[in-house]
Amino acid sequence: MGMKAEIIAVGSELLTPDRLDTNSLFLTEELNAIGIEVLRKTVVGDNRELLSEAFRDALNRVPLIIASGGLGPTEDDLTRETLAELLGRKLQRNDEILRYIEGRFRALGREMPAVNVRQAMVPEGADILENPRGTAPGLWLEDQNRAIVLLPGPPRELKPLFREQVLPRLQRRVSDVRMFHREIRVTGLGESHVEQRIVAIYKRYPDVNTTVLAAPGETQVHLRMWTSDAAQAKKTLDEIVSSFEIALNDRIFSQDGSPLEAVIARELTLHNATISAAESCTGGLLAQRLTSIAGSSSYFLGGVVVYSNELKTAWAGVPAEVIQTKGAVSSEVAIALAEGIRRRVGSTFGVGITGIAGPGGGSEEKPVGTVHIALSHAGGVQERGVRFPGDRESIRFQASQVALDMVRMHFLYNGKQPSTRA
Repeated sequence: MGMKAEIIAVGSELLTPDRLDTNSLFLTEELNAIGIEVLRKTVVGDNRELLSEAFRDALNRVPLIIASGGLGPTEDDLTRETLAELLGRKLQRNDEILRYIEGRFRALGREMPAVNVRQAMVPEGADILENPRGTAPGLWLEDQNRAIVLLPGPPRELKPLFREQVLPRLQRRVSDVRMFHREIRVTGLGESHVEQRIVAIYKRYPDVNTTVLAAPGETQVHLRMWTSDAAQAKKTLDEIVSSFEIALNDRIFSQDGSPLEAVIARELTLHNATISAAESCTGGLLAQRLTSIAGSSSYFLGGVVVYSNELKTAWAGVPAEVIQTKGAVSSEVAIALAEGIRRRVGSTFGVGITGIAGPGGGSEEKPVGTVHIALSHAGGVQERGVRFPGDRESIRFQASQVALDMVRMHFLYNGKQPSTRA
């Protein structure tokens, strides 16, 4: 079996809305890559009793604990002291660390404050993990065949320290068990509908952990299998995904976790096609997503954000009488936006989006969330009228997602090139 680990993130700031614990995400990815499964993550404030409890409980569960934060010079930095007390070890001043810290301050033309001596206090028996990017060194401790790694909190210090000094130690300890992962992305079906279609499939594979997650404009299905048999893992995951393809059909847009804009970028490139956009309620979000991919200048020719009716006419060629008779939020205006921008820039595809993102501006006839999306190309035009749930941000994103999916479906059913599935 593979090694199990827990992560403890230390710092009261992580229990507020002001600071996000990104270290745990980084550490989990790095540990999973070498076959170490993270069973639990804990966030603990700067409280000695609670911190001691977190370490004690983790030591009773797993052979590896990695903690981040709480190694600074101030009174609320308690990680070293708490762990030393829990393990029954004395704190000893390490003069080499102290000289290093003093040298860092001298290089800045400053005198080292007395409080920084705390960062040179080391639990007896600990290995020092040098930190050339900060004043707090990392520490490696072993106790009854368990390893505890203490890392500084700032990500710019933690990440290189982990990769340079912790990872090589862990790689010498791990077995040949690895995690094999697939991420299926689905659009046009909600979480419950996806679950209903695939639950009978994945339940046939108890060795595979399956997670169905709702995300804006899509549903994600994560498959994780821990094993030392790579060939068997591939065979099993391939079987599951093949069954998912039958159950979910054309709703799968990616099998490698790629976002929809990356899938569309590949299709546009494969077909030597170009695209442009005239956006109202999405405010340029579709253009932003299309251009977030490197090399997007080869397929995205340009776009306009046309909030006012006057600019819909001036910049995208929407006839003023269409807006007056049908309303700015209508299938007719979406079609005119798509066709107008395609003609103006000379692209293969033109996308038009108009709608009511809220929170105000809705009516009984056209409530908040009403969006019309059109895709224009040489063979004609498709239009979809949709009512999206959620807040303004969610409505805007879902609208851009449907627009991208309309492009994907065009290639899937009208092109002769390979499928858009990743």
